[in-house]
Amino acid sequence: MTELSSENWMGIVTVSAIFMWGIAILLFSRISMNHIEREMAKEGILPPAWDKGIGARMIAYASIIAFPNLNRHASLVDIEATKRFSRKKDKKFAVLLIVTSIITFSVLGVFSIFFSPDN
Repeated sequence: MTELSSENWMGIVTVSAIFMWGIAILLFSRISMNHIEREMAKEGILPPAWDKGIGARMIAYASIIAFPNLNRHASLVDIEATKRFSRKKDKKFAVLLIVTSIITFSVLGVFSIFFSPDN
């Protein structure tokens, strides 16, 4: 049986982290964001028109839901409406999204520092 090198292990970890991050993005955007934006639309609050497909409001929603007590001066989305319409499972998905984002970017940072080709 062949032994895996450190580059192979880092590749496995990187692919796993990206896969988990993708699942977290899918869960949060399809379940939490759709619910919140549907409830906001009932009150006449529309998402930003400029953010169609960029996904910047996904991070704004996740940070508002995961850290509701932070003092924010400005946000891409309506802070009070987001807090009002978020559910318990939305908080779980928001924390999952933030944690997997941090893990993925940390793994990619370590990978790029230690395993980049020498120039």
